[in-house]
Amino acid sequence: MNLIQVDGTESRRDMAYDKTIYKKLSGVVAPIAFQYLMASLVTASDAFMLGFLDQDSLSASSLAGQIAFVFSLFYGAFVFGLTVLAAQYWGKGDRAAAEEVLAITMRYSLLVGLLFTLGTVLIPKQIMTVFTSDGVLIEAGARYLRTVSLSYLLTGFTQAYFGMMKICDRARLSSVIGSLSVVLNILLNALLIFGLCGLPQMGIEGAALATVLAKVLETVLVIAAVARKRCPPLRIGLMLRSEHKALHRDYWKYTVPLFVNQMGWGGGVTMYSVIMGHLGSDAVAANSIAGIVRSIIASLCWGIASGVGIVLGGMLGRNELDRAKKAGGSFVRFSLWIGAGSGAVILALTPLVLHFIHLAPQAQYYLKYMMFMAAYYIIGNSLNSTVISGIFPSGGDTAFGMWCDVITLWCVVVPMGMIGAFVLKLPVLAVAFILTLDEFVKIPAVYRHYMKYKWVKNITKEKLSE
Repeated sequence: MNLIQVDGTESRRDMAYDKTIYKKLSGVVAPIAFQYLMASLVTASDAFMLGFLDQDSLSASSLAGQIAFVFSLFYGAFVFGLTVLAAQYWGKGDRAAAEEVLAITMRYSLLVGLLFTLGTVLIPKQIMTVFTSDGVLIEAGARYLRTVSLSYLLTGFTQAYFGMMKICDRARLSSVIGSLSVVLNILLNALLIFGLCGLPQMGIEGAALATVLAKVLETVLVIAAVARKRCPPLRIGLMLRSEHKALHRDYWKYTVPLFVNQMGWGGGVTMYSVIMGHLGSDAVAANSIAGIVRSIIASLCWGIASGVGIVLGGMLGRNELDRAKKAGGSFVRFSLWIGAGSGAVILALTPLVLHFIHLAPQAQYYLKYMMFMAAYYIIGNSLNSTVISGIFPSGGDTAFGMWCDVITLWCVVVPMGMIGAFVLKLPVLAVAFILTLDEFVKIPAVYRHYMKYKWVKNITKEKLSE
């Protein structure tokens, strides 16, 4: 009888703890997901407003926007590394180590941001030729890149700080700042693209300038938050030179696989745009709209992945290994439900998208079926992003995702897509279908690796050596 009572008490404690974990997750996920959603709305507003001008402007901005996507792979890897290491130290209570990780992250995020800014200022046309051979799209895209160039450096700064805010329980603050930036961006889009309120009609360059001005506001608000001590300060000395070599080595130990993973996955996704970009403007326009809708709906999935990594990282930093293992299983099941629900929402939105987005008849036909592909693709994306980008990195297990994504994309899906498009000359929709297979190809390997539980470990050090 006593054993039963003890077991029952333990079971109730587990249930109460699970509720606490989900409450913690929701507190982190909601603002992060909202921030992802707002960022997606900027891209959507660009496409929607430029679509009113002409299809070429929409297609050119979509292709030029791939540069921002590539840059996001760089700073995304750096912020991932921040999340892996700083979340555990913050959960452990070692604030000084977490702040040093922020400084290390900022160093590399700003450096790469500067390189992207210089590249888009100096060689925008050469960059555009990578994505399309259409002279009209190259010229328009080059104007967009040259105007938007400063935004890369500013984004490198703000994204590093947003990553830290989420770790130190300031996720709502990062969401508010990001949302204000997005609102300004969308408002300026309308004013500058169409020349409203006496402003010049700038078209595609107006969309680029709106992005820069919004990023300026975002940067000012982040600096103000730091000045008011709403989030940890940036130690300039540590940004220039790390104090603890062991911490710097650990940062790169976990960041390099994430970086390779980001480059491998993102490079593969960029190749999708390259492939579609050589199949004509209709294919580009339809693929752009379907991708935007998928990104908007996937905001919750990405927010969950980010939140899961932070919550589990804190648990592992406190040595709550068994609790983290159980929570991981709950999060996996949760991600499947979220993915299925997201797919249903995309299907429900398809008639509305087709009604309000005006494309050429052939592009409209492509879009209809690409929306269906987006609906099932997001289920696999929800599961894999939660496990590969959230659960595994929370315990420093960053190498598996690297190999999984690189092999899946570069050894299977990208070669199949290129063969289908350029050798077999398959129809556009057949090529698009091939390019949606990556999330499902890797699920068996992801499941097997998850069950090994290599991610269930504390990676912090009791004493940092010089």
